Amino acid sequence: MADKPVLIAGAGPTGLVLALALARRNVPFRLISAASGPGESSRAMAVHARTLEFYRQFGFAEAVVAQGIPIRAIHVREVGDHGLGREVTAVGFQDIGGPISPYPFVLSYAQDDHEQFLIQQLLQYGVQVEWQAALAGFEQDQDGVRAQVRHADGRIDAIAASYICGCDGAHSQVRHSLGLTFAGGTYDQRFHVADVRLDGPFETDLRVNLGAEILELVLPVRSTGMNRLIGLVPPVLSEREELTFEDIRGHVEPLIGRRVAAVNWFSTYRVHHRVAERFRVGRAFLAGDAGHVHSPAGGQGMNTGIGDAVNLGWKLAQVWHGRAPDSLLDTYDSERIAFARQLVATTDRAFRLIVAKGLGGELIRRIVAPAVVGTATRFDVVRRAMFRTVSQVQIRYPDSVLSRGHAGQVRGGDRLPWTGHGGADNFASLQSLDWQVHVYGPVPEGLQAFCLEAGLPLQGFGWDSAAAAAGLVSGAACLVRPDGYVAVAATGAEAVPAFASFVQERGLRFTARVA
Repeated sequence: MADKPVLIAGAGPTGLVLALALARRNVPFRLISAASGPGESSRAMAVHARTLEFYRQFGFAEAVVAQGIPIRAIHVREVGDHGLGREVTAVGFQDIGGPISPYPFVLSYAQDDHEQFLIQQLLQYGVQVEWQAALAGFEQDQDGVRAQVRHADGRIDAIAASYICGCDGAHSQVRHSLGLTFAGGTYDQRFHVADVRLDGPFETDLRVNLGAEILELVLPVRSTGMNRLIGLVPPVLSEREELTFEDIRGHVEPLIGRRVAAVNWFSTYRVHHRVAERFRVGRAFLAGDAGHVHSPAGGQGMNTGIGDAVNLGWKLAQVWHGRAPDSLLDTYDSERIAFARQLVATTDRAFRLIVAKGLGGELIRRIVAPAVVGTATRFDVVRRAMFRTVSQVQIRYPDSVLSRGHAGQVRGGDRLPWTGHGGADNFASLQSLDWQVHVYGPVPEGLQAFCLEAGLPLQGFGWDSAAAAAGLVSGAACLVRPDGYVAVAATGAEAVPAFASFVQERGLRFTARVA
């Protein structure tokens, strides 16, 4: 496979991040897209802390943050029949997320700007997206993948590839060619989305407005003063075919307590919830919306696709360079499909409750949700759990064959906890995008010799209060994966045999393949 590139179909955020993950690791690829060029609308906007942590590994998190708008607080407001509202609660992300991640906020970053930024990053590696190049189909066998790509002029090219990655959206041609089911359904409720300019000051916090029949989210979308409105279409208008913002203005403005001065873009849509039956079939993979779509609750969709790309990217590179057996790629399917199913189920439950029709839905939006949120968010443990969940730092792979052992509260499969809040920044070394060993406190006997022989970088950190707060114990040793997750956690004398047996069983090598 050394002479065959990886073929990536789809150049949205998922495909672009996968391309960057391969480019950083010197794996050749081709990136094709049926679109005529990058997206031109804001679409998905929420970039969560875990995604920014991945971007820090790539070396451009700070540049992304500088281009977006950090949302540092969320306000929940309950509104009565006559537009008179009260704030139920306000939660500051810095207070609850500061000890957890270097990025204790939600970043609002319009998807079109986001994609353009990632495309510019790819250009630094001499890579360009092949626009107007649609995947027509492909075949695969033990020798590789043979794909047919249709260009705008009707010409069809044949591409020989080592693997094919479907990052081509909910209507994925890769998934269709594989004949995989995409089980799920579509919610009855109709949503509206609009980019607008509001009268009054430009506010950069997220505001959730709960009403009897509808709900409305208001968040900043561009630093020019544009806001995004997302909400339920009022039931009396849900079946109207041609709907404009003027049709719903009388419902929205009293709910948000602001006048909409200008509308830049408006659309309506219905939400789907689906997961493909598999994310890997032979040399073909699904990532992002090609493998899973779900409700917009929590702004998880794009971030989940980027997480797919990061997970798949390092594993493809390890196998392509001969540093791991093909079986490593099976863990992409098992790890990411398990999370996708959990996410769809979780967001589905929350979504159904908050958008329920009739009296039950009205009671939830006007009484139950404000009361529960207002009470629960008074407790730090609840607020931090909310941040961990929404920010995706809580994602873990406890049942993966790549996960074993524990050191204090940290277990194999966990995201490596950040100790930079008051201690040494243990995330800095993750920019190598490769395997490494971390030790917190005294280095276990024999570990330095093991790492030297295996070709593993050893990162030593002093034992301090930040490490203790992160759940680590003195002498904790972690074999850290290229994506910043802990593969093996052990303490003291247990570390060397635990690491050695894992490396041998998984068939890993930590030196480059000799040509």
